[in-house]
Amino acid sequence: MSFFSKRKKKVMVIGLDSAAPQLIFDQWLDRLPNIRSLMGRGAYGPMRSCDPPITVPAWASMMSSKNPGRLGVYGFRNRADYSYDNLSIATSNAIKEDRVWDILSRAGKKVILIGVPQTYPPKPVNGIMVTCFLTPGIESHCTHPPEFKQEIEKLVGEYLFDVKDFRSENKDKTLEQIYEMTKKRFMIAKHLLHKEEWDYFMMVEMGIDRIQHAFWKYMDATHRKHVLGNPYENAIFEYYQYVDREIGELLAFADRDTTVFVVSDHGAKKMEGGICVNEWFIQNNLLTLAEPVSSPMPLSKAKINWSATQVWGEGGYYSRVFMNVKGREPQGIIDPEGYEEYRNNLIKKIEAIPDHEGKPIGTKVYKPEDLYPVVNEIAPDLIVYFGDLSWRSVGSVGLNTLHTFENDTGPDDANHAQYGIFVMAPPNAGFSNHTLEGLQLMDMAPTILRLMDVPVPSDMEGHVVSIVR
Repeated sequence: MSFFSKRKKKVMVIGLDSAAPQLIFDQWLDRLPNIRSLMGRGAYGPMRSCDPPITVPAWASMMSSKNPGRLGVYGFRNRADYSYDNLSIATSNAIKEDRVWDILSRAGKKVILIGVPQTYPPKPVNGIMVTCFLTPGIESHCTHPPEFKQEIEKLVGEYLFDVKDFRSENKDKTLEQIYEMTKKRFMIAKHLLHKEEWDYFMMVEMGIDRIQHAFWKYMDATHRKHVLGNPYENAIFEYYQYVDREIGELLAFADRDTTVFVVSDHGAKKMEGGICVNEWFIQNNLLTLAEPVSSPMPLSKAKINWSATQVWGEGGYYSRVFMNVKGREPQGIIDPEGYEEYRNNLIKKIEAIPDHEGKPIGTKVYKPEDLYPVVNEIAPDLIVYFGDLSWRSVGSVGLNTLHTFENDTGPDDANHAQYGIFVMAPPNAGFSNHTLEGLQLMDMAPTILRLMDVPVPSDMEGHVVSIVR
């Protein structure tokens, strides 16, 4: 029996940034009663993220059903032009494609959006929007309509769009901020669900991502920095339980015509360490500094001899590698006619970088055109997953080492994983505990539109999730 029959009018999407399937579906399922209940009366499975599997652009890709190449967004920061230092932050202004709420708004549906990444600055919708973690602060233009900001202040006081410094050694302060942020986000959600008319509700909670980056080593006994009996062993688990209780309170607002989703944009796993990508380029005479560096610093602060540099890279959960191409970059030296051969050789060399013991780590290197049918804006020349995302990319120079077990942007224990979670509980589905395979995050947008009886645009890349008993 297909669930696309009869009364399917409202949709509630609860987004949990970075929620890991191995924790929710396996390790802790019996102790997350509300998520388990949704799974029990619906369908679930691991959901493949986009490439790269990071918050920006994953949520935009999910809600537009367009791949990052088509969106022209390859990370939080992107090259604005072919100069060496002009990067732009991918706010809502970077997204030119319709997202689900744009389509629903035009169809006359009432929407509520809270914390969905890449919604700052806010754009008009047929309803209410509270912007995302990219928002500088409550003093910014952060709601639609603008006057709703005053209602937030009356309701929760100082609203936290994000944890101010989740990469900190002050773990108690980090935990305090994560819980405060989450509590206030869910307070606003329940307030709006109670008082506003709505057809489509969506919120995204960033706390799971933040707590995993800050506390994974305390939880995971296989992490190289794990200390048995540490005081934070249960911090991530207890937070997952707290979020599950908050989800339970939201479900009180989901009536018999509401389909509920709980989804994440990607997963998480332990971080083995960092590969100092620019140090490797320097060691291999591919990147040349104009002046020696005596202490670690971001590449952007170092003086680079661009006329003698072939390649450089950005740090992060994955690495974006750029080639200095003649006629494209201001001081390019790589011959365009040899571009493809050079790039192929570089891929082999990067994939062969071993760990600190000389062992292979299984690095995956991709050309953008192999990942995306269309490549818009300025994509990296190569996209690198060190250790298939078990190692992060460290972009700083001056470390004088290829491998590091300290993060150059502050303590961080986890990297992103390619699979997030998908849980869907339609009303009166006629099935229960149905497992799904082959889910992809771009499937979400067309599925939501079909559930709400709104035509699915033909240019959406995902597929309507079909569940048959």
